[in-house]
Amino acid sequence: MKYKDYYKIMGVAREAGADEIKRAYRKLARKYHPDVSKEPRAEEQFKELGEAYEVLRDPEKRAAYDHLGSAWRPDQEFTPPPDWGNSRSGSADTGTGYAADHQFSDFFETLFGHAFHGGTGTSGMRMRGQDQHARITVSLDEAYRGAARVVQLGVQERDARGGMSPRSRTLQIQIPAGIIQGQQIRLAGQGAPGTGGAPSGDLYLEVEFEPHPLFHPEGHDIHLTVPITPWEAALGTQLTVPTLGGKVEMKVPAGSQSGQRLRLKGRGLGGKTAGDQYIVLQIMTPPAGTAAAREFYERMSREFPFNPRSHMGV
Repeated sequence: MKYKDYYKIMGVAREAGADEIKRAYRKLARKYHPDVSKEPRAEEQFKELGEAYEVLRDPEKRAAYDHLGSAWRPDQEFTPPPDWGNSRSGSADTGTGYAADHQFSDFFETLFGHAFHGGTGTSGMRMRGQDQHARITVSLDEAYRGAARVVQLGVQERDARGGMSPRSRTLQIQIPAGIIQGQQIRLAGQGAPGTGGAPSGDLYLEVEFEPHPLFHPEGHDIHLTVPITPWEAALGTQLTVPTLGGKVEMKVPAGSQSGQRLRLKGRGLGGKTAGDQYIVLQIMTPPAGTAAAREFYERMSREFPFNPRSHMGV
């Protein structure tokens, strides 16, 4: 059976509050009521509207729908998880006449026919809380060495009326050494609260790196552009270069070219297999700012029969 987007049916946003949902229902119910509506498919749309309102007006049913429904797209088949209950409740009616007035779809029955059992809350539903996601920005030094951080996060949580309300949370987290851009830190039980005594969901923090003035990370590898002089490139030299773990000595071979990459093995971010640091050479030409410097360049042009564009046929 196809997934049904109850928010789309009612024309409200997912964060809509209970009053907004009620107003939307009343407006659309007048529009599509079969006794007065001249709209095509009025009866079918009226039934869909009643089904959507039955879910979105009830905080626990809405939480269950959000928890399961958000995992499917409208073009996918809906299949509840294997442990989604093994017995149907006697009725989906909440005392307002909706069950009597509307025939619920197979999607509704599959989602809620197994969800409500006696003894766990006002409607008998026991549902693990939703997982939540946020982003955290860390420095490359924290990613390299690991760090403990206290962070304050703004999250949306469902209130007693079924709407979404912002809430600020302060958490102490451990940033593991060797974490990379885009990786997630899982905080068990720090997501949305469960329903009917069920456990809370988890909170996943996606890592973003602060921009660094020298280093550019790619996965576990670190890239660093190092400027050198023409004579260092031509003759070769020994350089001191920075890494996340401190300064190291490295050899630049004679005849090096601008854009050439040199590798410092194991000098990237850690993990099961440590990354490398790649040094990208950039040859910097001194300015011909004096008569002596200009004369030196002119002498070089005469004594070096070198054409870097020869491969272009020019």
